[in-house]
Amino acid sequence: MATRAVLWDLDDTLFDYASAARRGMHVHLEAEGLPAAYASMEQALTTWDELTAYHWARFAAGETDWQGQRRDRVRAFLGAELSDSEAQAWFERHLAHYEAAWSLFPDTLPVLDLLADGYRHAVLSNSSLHHQERKLEVLGVRDRFEAVVCAAELGISKPDAGAFHAACEALGLAPQEVAYVGDQPDIDARGAGEAGLLGIWLDRNQVGGRPELIRITGLEELPPLLRRDTRFGAPDTFG
Repeated sequence: MATRAVLWDLDDTLFDYASAARRGMHVHLEAEGLPAAYASMEQALTTWDELTAYHWARFAAGETDWQGQRRDRVRAFLGAELSDSEAQAWFERHLAHYEAAWSLFPDTLPVLDLLADGYRHAVLSNSSLHHQERKLEVLGVRDRFEAVVCAAELGISKPDAGAFHAACEALGLAPQEVAYVGDQPDIDARGAGEAGLLGIWLDRNQVGGRPELIRITGLEELPPLLRRDTRFGAPDTFG
C-alpha cells in the first residue's frame, strides 16, 4: 500500500528543541542568577536537561499531569519547597526566554515544500496540544498540517501503538498508508513500525547503529526514500 501521508514528530525533528531549550535556560539563569547548588552554568544546564527527561517520562507514564511535571522540574532543579504558584511563575519566566529562541531546522521548510503536493501531513507529539499548536503557529507552519495529535489529550503516548493509530484516524488513513518521521529510534521509528506505519528514524546527530531501522540523517533524504516506499527496512547507506 503506497504512502499517502507523513506523520511528523515535532521537537528535535522539525523544530530545533534542544538548541532552543539550552539557549532559553542559559538566558533565564543569567537573569535569575545561578542557584548556589551549581558550580557552573554548564552543570546547571546539564541537570535541567536530565530533570526534563525524568519528569517527561513521569508525565508519559501518567504519574503527573502537564503542569505538574513543569512544577516538579522547577522544585527539583532549585532544591526548594515551592508552592504551585511559585514554581509555575519560575517556569513561566523561563518559558519566555525559551520561546524567544524557537526556530525550525534549516531543512524543515525546503522538505515540507518538496512534499507538499504528493503527501498529506500531520503531527503526533508526546506533548500537549495547546503547547504544540502555539509552537507551530509562532513558527509559521501550522497550516502545513491537517491535524496535530498530542499525548496530553490522548491519554497515551508514543511508542504505544494507540497513539500512532489515533493520528492515522485523524487523517482517515490506514497505518500502512502513513510514514512516521521522528528523532527517537525506539519511541518514534520502532514504535511506528510496530504500529504498522513506515517508521523512519531521523538521526541528525549520526549516532548510527540500529540496522533494523530505516534511518536518515537529514530531511533531504526523505523524499527519495518515500518515493522508493520500502516497507521492509532500508540499508544503513541512507545515513
